[in-house]
Amino acid sequence: MTTLSFHPVKAITTGEGGAILTADIAVSERCRGFRTHGVVRDPMRFRRADGPWHHEMQWLGFNYRLTDFQAALGSSQLRKLDRFVGRRRLIAARYDEAFAGFEQVQRPPIPDWAESAWHLYVLRVSSGGPQRRQFFDWLRAAGLGVQVHYLPVYRHPYYEDLGYQVGICPVAEDLSNRSVSIPIFPGLSDADVERVVAVVSQGIQETLG
Repeated sequence: MTTLSFHPVKAITTGEGGAILTADIAVSERCRGFRTHGVVRDPMRFRRADGPWHHEMQWLGFNYRLTDFQAALGSSQLRKLDRFVGRRRLIAARYDEAFAGFEQVQRPPIPDWAESAWHLYVLRVSSGGPQRRQFFDWLRAAGLGVQVHYLPVYRHPYYEDLGYQVGICPVAEDLSNRSVSIPIFPGLSDADVERVVAVVSQGIQETLG
């Protein structure tokens, strides 16, 4: 089973929402039920049939359907997907080239067998903590919309209240403590990309030594 997000910052968008892909018929039927309040309309699955109007809520679901407007937007975006991903890959290649000479940061690793759609471009600062914060704040002050992706899920208060503690996933925590995502989206012009390169390069030199 694979899940897809159609959030506005993803490769294509429906404004919000997502999709589930599965080859398992049972999983598919269950998901369709959750999508529509747990309602079943297949007579072969009814517990009883009171008439042609009959339908049954067989488990607890919700209204997880995309609106028609969202579905139309997503369908139109599918035709642009190759162009969107192609542009992201060009930007990532420029970033790879620009930041290859900086030992203070690590570029996103891509295995030989994989090809990224570059939803994010995440630089990893060699040492986290105060240095990452200085780098992040410097870039924000320079006008770049940088972000950290992501805080480990169990570090959120809801999970902390359930008993999850710092240290249970040290690799994830280390990655989170050293990460800074820089702008990457198809709407960036070549001039925008070069500005990001210039500002990040200066930020590395100013804050990371």
